[in-house]
Amino acid sequence: MNEQACTTILVGKKATIDGSTMIARNDDTFLPLTPQRFVMQPAVSGRDEFWNSNQNGFSALLPANGYRTTMTPNVDETHLGYFGESSINEKNVAMSATESVYGNPLALAHDPFIENGLAEDSLQSLVAPFIDSARHGVEYLGNLIKEYGSPEGNGVLFSDKDEVWYMEIVTGHHWAATRIPDDAYAIAANQVAQDYIDFNDPKNYMWSEGLQEFVAQYHLNPDPTTFNFRKIFGTDTEKDRHYNTPRVWYGQRYFTPDVKQDPQSSDLPFICCADRLLKIEDLTYVLGSHYNETKYDPLGHGSEEDKVRFRPISLNRTQNSHVLQIRNDVAPEHAALMWLCFGVPSFTPYVPFYTNANDTDPTWSNTPLNYDIKSAYWMYRTLSMLVESHYAHFVQPNRDYLTKTTQILHQMIAKIDQTAKDLTGENLTNYLTQQNYALSNRMREETMQSIANCVTSGLELSKLTFDMDKNL
Repeated sequence: MNEQACTTILVGKKATIDGSTMIARNDDTFLPLTPQRFVMQPAVSGRDEFWNSNQNGFSALLPANGYRTTMTPNVDETHLGYFGESSINEKNVAMSATESVYGNPLALAHDPFIENGLAEDSLQSLVAPFIDSARHGVEYLGNLIKEYGSPEGNGVLFSDKDEVWYMEIVTGHHWAATRIPDDAYAIAANQVAQDYIDFNDPKNYMWSEGLQEFVAQYHLNPDPTTFNFRKIFGTDTEKDRHYNTPRVWYGQRYFTPDVKQDPQSSDLPFICCADRLLKIEDLTYVLGSHYNETKYDPLGHGSEEDKVRFRPISLNRTQNSHVLQIRNDVAPEHAALMWLCFGVPSFTPYVPFYTNANDTDPTWSNTPLNYDIKSAYWMYRTLSMLVESHYAHFVQPNRDYLTKTTQILHQMIAKIDQTAKDLTGENLTNYLTQQNYALSNRMREETMQSIANCVTSGLELSKLTFDMDKNL
């Protein structure tokens, strides 16, 4: 299977500055280039069709009816698989799949992964178009795992206007899910993240059939006085302490700076409360971070040893970073926003798209497999490469560009919302579709100007120069 290495953030509605729910994730592959596209999958009815994975042989009959749903799949579906990755359907239910997690061998010995089970390449397409709420998403996927099994460990994010859920599949058939409290946030990074599961609280926790009995039968719980999902099913290795836990530590450090923790701790909490109400930019800062303002920053001023000690959150192989926002301060018909970043999130903006739309901008949906700066994916990756190549010289202009684009996007969203509140039905959908194009086009203008500035300024940084007087 294609392993992924991602970072996840989930935030409840009373923990955000505007009362929205937010789920977010970096989709990190093991290649610096895995082109993706942003598409609108139309609603279907009366369908009689099988879904067939070209990655592991999984096959299942698709439901006859499905909602209109956004997706961000791979361009090269033939070799790499579909991998829908992130979506919001027409019922304003958001889903992001998946955060790769790794179960321990003791648990897997008794419920091993199913080779041709429901894997990440198929998961989004088998669930997102068919769910009516975040809770329904957990239940729906849980039933699929019961029927087909899983070939890998996965963390899956769900949200609607009221609830945020995080679900972890840790063996062939076992999983648990936690509802993130309204006033809290959670961060996960390629480790089993959930800790205490309360089996007396089905409103806020869900789990696979027979989970407790399975753990008891095979003596998997190192502390029978409680049920710590992470300690029972997760890993706690040297790799975790260099690759995974530091990312969680940094996110918690940014959201709750007064709490002092060790970046290599095996006991970082799952549910946390921030010291302030969180906004979109707080999440995108963390997803675009590389241990900024610490000695561990590979682009910073620490020792060479410290700069490579931990795996950063933002990487050159982050192919798609997203924040899926369901707002509660506007009408449901224009409440869902999908903030997408197809460049390296350290250097490129998150562009918002209304999901009540007919289609997506061809510069986002028709990504070519080979380089073409006319496409959003390749344009934003061009800027990413240029900024990092002369980081010391370009970091401040890049910050100025990101500051400017943030202001522009929020101004445009406010203006669009003002007009949208007086529209309904098809007129509203058509209007939001047009405005998505306008948002994309404005960001293209700003980004191409930033690319031009990097190129022209970069020419002056060449070492192939010679000043006759100075060098004599």
